[in-house]
Amino acid sequence: MQRMKTSEQGCKRPIVQGCKRPIVQGCKCPIVQGCRSGRLPRRVVVIATERVFDGFFKLDRATVSYERFDGSMSAPVSRLVFERGDSVGVLPFDRERRRVILVQQFRYPAYLRDGPGWLWEIIAGMIEPGRDAEDVARSEALEEAGYRLGELRQAMTVYASPGGSSERIHIYLAPVVSDQHVGNGGGFPKDGEDLLVRAFELNEALEMIEDGRVVDAKTVLALQFLALHWGKV
Repeated sequence: MQRMKTSEQGCKRPIVQGCKRPIVQGCKCPIVQGCRSGRLPRRVVVIATERVFDGFFKLDRATVSYERFDGSMSAPVSRLVFERGDSVGVLPFDRERRRVILVQQFRYPAYLRDGPGWLWEIIAGMIEPGRDAEDVARSEALEEAGYRLGELRQAMTVYASPGGSSERIHIYLAPVVSDQHVGNGGGFPKDGEDLLVRAFELNEALEMIEDGRVVDAKTVLALQFLALHWGKV
């Protein structure tokens, strides 16, 4: 991919080699390599959809046509979508002690291909219909780590794996103090859950990313976001 450049004369829009559009002083429109339509692609035509698996997780097949960067529409293409809904993750942190709360649990998919199996993660859960992200974050924090959360600060919303899944993860930061630790956590054994809860110095948690002890994507994002914005949260 070509690296974006910026036009002269105060224009804020990025310019990439190959675009045919004129540069206008003060324009803030994005320009993309090979684009001739005057704007970024936005059009999508969903020709057909079908559910090919309907279990705990869902698998859909869609036939779509999408707008190309040159303004034309693509030929119909078939795409599979892993559908499991959206999820939420929350990272409790102690400002005074500069600590973060993580949980460890067994993840069978992470056990495959010689993976570690047991992962250190931020608290997380799926957002069921009729519930919002903050409500789920609070209930999961109490269930998994024994913390009753107060203030929640949204860090970001990211796609887990946009090449195959529609899932979005809403990531929150939650400042906590010792009085908010009101239970043992550990999850629900009747649901097959067995979680270890531990507080880490923030610097140690960041080192765990470097040495491979933290390999869960949402956890890496949350820890790095917290480190970058420590003085503002």
